[in-house]
Amino acid sequence: MTPLRQQMLDAMTVRGFAARTRETYVEALARMARYFKRSPAELSVAEIEAYMVYLVKERKLSFSSVNHVAAASRFLFTHVLDKPVQGDRALPPVARTPQRRPELLAREQLAQLFALCKSPMTRTLLQTMYACGLRITEGLALRTDDIDSAPDRMCVRIVCGKGSVDRYTVLSPTLVGLLREHCRRYRCRQHPRHWLFANPDTQEPLSTSGVQRHYAAARRAAGITKAGSTHTLRHCFATHLLEAGVDLHTISRLLGHQHLQTTSRYLHLISPQFKPPHTADPLDLLAGLPQPHWH
Repeated sequence: MTPLRQQMLDAMTVRGFAARTRETYVEALARMARYFKRSPAELSVAEIEAYMVYLVKERKLSFSSVNHVAAASRFLFTHVLDKPVQGDRALPPVARTPQRRPELLAREQLAQLFALCKSPMTRTLLQTMYACGLRITEGLALRTDDIDSAPDRMCVRIVCGKGSVDRYTVLSPTLVGLLREHCRRYRCRQHPRHWLFANPDTQEPLSTSGVQRHYAAARRAAGITKAGSTHTLRHCFATHLLEAGVDLHTISRLLGHQHLQTTSRYLHLISPQFKPPHTADPLDLLAGLPQPHWH
């Protein structure tokens, strides 16, 4: 490991950056260094901007992906290098990313997607992400002790979510049953670190890329043509809770949003046709799926 990379990692660690953010920033700078065949510390703002143009025009990367380069370079200039920075013009630019509305899956499509996921462990993970509104990194970081199934508690603890903030989210009776069966099958409590979704070979949490591949394969098998990754499950969680009558403030807390305005975008995705059954628990989203297709 080069001294510059270690300085970068140390500076991000002391500021409480999430592990995923540290990896993303370091990898973005490493790719740029390989492109120029020079250290990122030797690059000018103009060169970094030219590289970002290359990523957009030649590599066809999204603006959000290109912004990783800008954010990593800005952090490098501001907190690691001894370069005097005066104003925004001395830093790589950050692009305005288009605010697209996510494509949601219908409840029938979710049921088919879960049923056609070939890996039982990944299927349970996907169901957990939908039922709790989790990001993929949050789902993979779950341990058995994070699941509180006591009747007067019934919640899932998210440790160091986005922004390194802990929170609690809902644990439905249907999900409790699925997780208990999962823990019996994979002996999660016997795992040395109590990971809930661990690779049996490496004893480490499943990889994000592997989970995304299983999700994409199940989506194709179900004939779903809508775009999106596992993050679609989090969008479905928020929208389906709104449709079931759960208030916006509660959903915002469950998602871990810092601002209610971030959650309010889901108001535009509500289906006016959906009418939840009066007997259904609005927080038990899995119970609202067509049962015969996803067991």
